[in-house]
Amino acid sequence: MIGRLTGKVIEKNPPILVIDVQGVGYEVEVPMNTFYSLPELNETMTLFTHMIVREDAQFLCGFVADEERRLFRTLIKVNGVGAKLALAILSSISAQEFARCVNENDTKALMQLPGIGKKTAERLIIEVRDKLKDWLPASPPPQDNKQQSVVQQDETAEATSALIALGYKPQEASIMVQQALTDSAESNISSGELIRAALKNKATV
Repeated sequence: MIGRLTGKVIEKNPPILVIDVQGVGYEVEVPMNTFYSLPELNETMTLFTHMIVREDAQFLCGFVADEERRLFRTLIKVNGVGAKLALAILSSISAQEFARCVNENDTKALMQLPGIGKKTAERLIIEVRDKLKDWLPASPPPQDNKQQSVVQQDETAEATSALIALGYKPQEASIMVQQALTDSAESNISSGELIRAALKNKATV
């Protein structure tokens, strides 16, 4: 089992990145929140990883913070929530905010996440509440960056949900929105602008 990787980021192709660890390139699938925290290419970083082993495939999921990996491992134990949906959830909300929604029985907020309907939201609250009851959030980022990050995450989640409503799969919608963010020259971009850019990019492919 591979639990952690430290190496140079040599490729970024959302939701996949490649980390060079002493000459070996590890392909890792990560949530979009982790992509927001990636360093520049050829810079070194550490990822907490979880290895998925199936009959037809093996792949690594990576997270910039151990709390995200812990939440991922909790989510995939919920009936009906696989790795892809868990990654989509973590692409749209922080671990601390998800824990808050669960502990406060906020089904409405959970239903805004990609791929989450009312029944799944209720199931998440019932099955993971006890596991997140004593959740201890990590130290918050500096105040001047925190608000900007939260606002952009809200806009990103809204755009992703809108694309899913248009018929795109959760993972595809997350990738489309992330590409729109990457292409934008603005540090903050509204959900409407993200949606238009994502659809425009899709149309030109």
